[in-house]
Amino acid sequence: MIDRRSMLAGLASAGAFAAAEARAQVPDWIAQHPQAPAAPPVDYLAVARAQLAREGRHIALTDRVGIVDFGLPSSRPRFALVDMVAGRIDLYPVTHGRGSDPQHDGWLKSFSNAPGSLASSRGAYRTSDYYWGSNGSSMRLAGLDPDNSNADMRAIVVHGAWYAEPSLIATQGKLGRSEGCFVFGEELLPQILYKLGPGRLLFADKLSLPPPQPVLPPPPGTEAIVRTSATSGVMPGTAD
Repeated sequence: MIDRRSMLAGLASAGAFAAAEARAQVPDWIAQHPQAPAAPPVDYLAVARAQLAREGRHIALTDRVGIVDFGLPSSRPRFALVDMVAGRIDLYPVTHGRGSDPQHDGWLKSFSNAPGSLASSRGAYRTSDYYWGSNGSSMRLAGLDPDNSNADMRAIVVHGAWYAEPSLIATQGKLGRSEGCFVFGEELLPQILYKLGPGRLLFADKLSLPPPQPVLPPPPGTEAIVRTSATSGVMPGTAD
């Protein structure tokens, strides 16, 4: 079995070089936004190939793969629709679950497979049948990994909604949050449903590395203070 975490770490570090080999396209109406990347930060074509190799026995159609990079914020186009034949990658915005982002700052903090968590789940999914539900045209998903095995029980699906419209990025700096579903803007949804379609692979995980955190200098006058820790000394018994 492939070590997924090791594979993802390698892909993330090599992505800046390998991504140039695939023809990544960001639609004009997304590329006009200043946060839109000129090229994918990760080699999504390599991720798609690795996941097909891992889950291919469950996947009937291997011509296109959906990759969701939850290492990026919802203000970035992070759903990669990978054409495995042409080597083309199209990038679109997609939501994450409110349970994964309780602060609603646009960044996914954690995954959960638990019913009632309202969180996104990582792992490989098989796209299933279309249906008409409370959110209109939708597509069911079957979780293929222990991390998303409750997808059917939790009604984790692909659908459209107003809170996933890319226009919200310009006004709010992020998309709205789902209850764990993969939600696209209503105008974009028919294209996603048609191109991804039943019987294909959808894979979601944190693929891009988080942005580096700034290292702040110590406050003036405290540079020489040596702080006591559990390994360097005995903690004082009083607050003074």
